[in-house]
Amino acid sequence: MDINTPKYCGVKFCGGCNPRYDRVEALEKIKATFDGKVNFDYAKENVNYDVLLVIGGCTNCCASFEQYKAKNGTLKMWEESAIPRITESIEKYLNTGG
Repeated sequence: MDINTPKYCGVKFCGGCNPRYDRVEALEKIKATFDGKVNFDYAKENVNYDVLLVIGGCTNCCASFEQYKAKNGTLKMWEESAIPRITESIEKYLNTGG
């Protein structure tokens, strides 16, 4: 895959029973970092993503995600302070051609 071709990130949110931060706002911050380089979409079965991002609202991060496919693995976050770690991990995929 051409390194300039946008990557695809599937996003799975938890059910939101105990959110301790604004999960949608966190995703928007992550998306803003990769404008044009990564396409983020709500995860769907039978789609092959470059990476899957699971956004939990608390430390349980209990959202199921085994039904989704991601060739570079799954990234999980359960607090807003994880945004730099998540963006750094996605950046690694971009720099290596994922």
